[in-house]
Amino acid sequence: MKRKFAFAASLILLAGSAYAAAPQPVVVNTFICNGSAGIGSCPNGGRPDSLIQGSDGNFYGAAQDSMEGSSTPSGGTVFSVTPAGKFTLLHTFAPGTNKAYLNGNLPSLVAEGSDGKIYGTTLFGGVGGCNGYCGSGVLYRVSKTGTGFEVLNRFCSLSNCADGGGGPIVPGSDGNLYGSSFQGGTGSCGSFYQGCGTIFRVTPSTGAYDVVFNFPGSTDEFPSSFIPASDGTFYGLDSGPQGQKLFHFTPATGAFESVALNFPSPNGLPSIGSSLAFGANGNFYGLYHIYGESGEGLFEVHTDGSNLQLFPFYTTRNGGGSPDGLLLATDGNFWVADYNGNSGFGDIITLSPSTGTVIRRLTPFGSSAAVGSYPAEVIQAKDGTLWGSTYQGGKASAGHFADGTVFRLNVGLPPK
Repeated sequence: MKRKFAFAASLILLAGSAYAAAPQPVVVNTFICNGSAGIGSCPNGGRPDSLIQGSDGNFYGAAQDSMEGSSTPSGGTVFSVTPAGKFTLLHTFAPGTNKAYLNGNLPSLVAEGSDGKIYGTTLFGGVGGCNGYCGSGVLYRVSKTGTGFEVLNRFCSLSNCADGGGGPIVPGSDGNLYGSSFQGGTGSCGSFYQGCGTIFRVTPSTGAYDVVFNFPGSTDEFPSSFIPASDGTFYGLDSGPQGQKLFHFTPATGAFESVALNFPSPNGLPSIGSSLAFGANGNFYGLYHIYGESGEGLFEVHTDGSNLQLFPFYTTRNGGGSPDGLLLATDGNFWVADYNGNSGFGDIITLSPSTGTVIRRLTPFGSSAAVGSYPAEVIQAKDGTLWGSTYQGGKASAGHFADGTVFRLNVGLPPK
C-alpha cells in the first residue's frame, strides 16, 4: 500500500512539474487607455489585431481603435515594437471633419512593401459619412518611422464600387503587393451586392492602385482567402454556382482558373472552408465548418483541387472556439490562435497535419491575466519564437484600463 501511495504521489508531482513547466507568454506591450469600465481614449491604440515581423527584425501592427465608447470603437493606430519591447506609435487615424474618417477608420491587416514601408487597409471610412462607419475603408502606407502617411485608394470611390471594396494585402514576388476584395468590381451578383469581388495590385514605386481581375459572378464570386505561392502566383477560395472553389491567379499574364472543391453537404447544409495555407508537403490546408453545426476541423486538398480530405472536427472532442488563421511553424505543425477557446477567453492550439487532431493546447489567457484575453493571431519570428496579440484585457493602473497586449511565447520551436 505504501509503495502504491508513493508511486501515485510521484505521478502527481510529475504532473505538477509538467504543468508548471508549460511555456508562458511574456507581455511585450500593453495598450493602456484612459478611463474606466472600458470607456475612454487609447492614446497608443487598443484591440491590436494584426502583427508582422519586418525585414529589419522589428514587429509592426495595427490596433483597431483609439477610442473605446459605450457602443462601437473608432479610430485606430499603426505601431512598431522592437524584439526588446520598445513601442513606437507610427500613426493615429483621426476622425476629421464631422467624424467622417476620410483617411480610414478601424485598421486591419498590415504588410511590408518592397520599398520598406508598411501598407494596410482599414475596415471603414474613406468615403461616406455615418461617423466613419460608412465607406469600405482605405488603402494606406506609412514609413517605419511614422512619417509620410499616404492614402493610396479610398475603396468603392468609383460608381458602383468598380474599384473594389478593400481587403487584406500580401507581398508578391514581383515587388508589388496584391489583395482581394469580397465585394466591388464589375461582376454582377444581384442587387444586394456591389460587384462580386476583385483582385487588386499596389505598385510601391508609384503608389498606384489597380484592379487586375474582376470576379464575374457567373462562375466565381466573393473571394475569402488569398495567399501567395512560391512561383509568384496566388491561390484563394471563392464561391460560385458549384459551391466553394479553389482559384489560381497568375499576375504576369492575368490568367485565372478555378475548380470546385466539392465539400460535402450533410443534411443539405454546406461545408465551408477558410484560412487557406500551404502545408509542408506542398498541399493546401484549411479550416472548415458545416453550416448549422458547432465545430471546426482541418481539411487538406491538392493544389489542383483534387483529393479533398476532411479531418474530424477537433472541437467536438477538445472544446470549441473561433480559430483565426493557420500558421505552419518550423515544427511542421499548424498553430492557431483560437479567439474563444475552451475557457471562453481564447487559447493557442497545435494541430497535426496528418490527423487534424489537437497536439497541444496553451491556455494562458483570461479576464485577469496580464497577457489579456481573446488572442487575435500568432506569427512565428525569425528566431523561432511565437508572437501574437490579444484583443482585450491586460494589466493597468487605477484610472486606466488595458485594451489588449502584444506578447512573445517561446515554445522551443526551431528558428526560421
